[in-house]
Amino acid sequence: MSQTPTLISFDLCPYVQRAAIVLAEKDVAFERVDIDLENKPDWFLKISPRGKVPVLRVGDDVLFESAAIVEYLDETETPRLHPENPVTRARHRAWMEFGSAALSDIWTLETTKDEAAFDAAIIALKEKFVRIENELGEGPLFAGDRFTIVDAVFAPAFRYFDVFDEIADLGVFDDLPRTQKWRKTLAERASVREAVVHDYPERLKRFLEKKDGVILRRHAVTA
Repeated sequence: MSQTPTLISFDLCPYVQRAAIVLAEKDVAFERVDIDLENKPDWFLKISPRGKVPVLRVGDDVLFESAAIVEYLDETETPRLHPENPVTRARHRAWMEFGSAALSDIWTLETTKDEAAFDAAIIALKEKFVRIENELGEGPLFAGDRFTIVDAVFAPAFRYFDVFDEIADLGVFDDLPRTQKWRKTLAERASVREAVVHDYPERLKRFLEKKDGVILRRHAVTA
């Protein structure tokens, strides 16, 4: 890449993390600009059609949506992270969408004040990770020894539970040894560790406190 790209982000956004992880895996230097999503600057709204992050600016070109960004990076920068086989590649893209569905359930865990919705999200996540468990091989990554974009998608989802586990045992990964191994391997990877600010756990905790949802209120009752 002839010009240094700029990744426009929000400090807690898991979709931004996907792009940051892929950039790091490809050893592409980039600048990162964090914005306040509750007070979006006008210049950002002009270049982000949905008013969401991430946005990747490369010279005069602007890309939005994390899936489009990581696909662009995989087509233009080495090493390739997608599998070469078209069927396997399509399956990986499907698991990327599956990861986005898991993030939707995690958002419910973070924000809901509805006890029933919270419990339903835990059940939905458990069911998703059971399916993941059945898909995983011996690891340590999704596709064995080779890091792929599916790993970049799920690493931010797993990161939430580093904080959730300090609050309550949600049991999402119980009896899922391959998934637990995958989660641990990703947490130790440099590209994953460096995809967030150093005080990410504290920032996420403050976000949870602001939302005052079930996860904190239930913990407060049992503490």
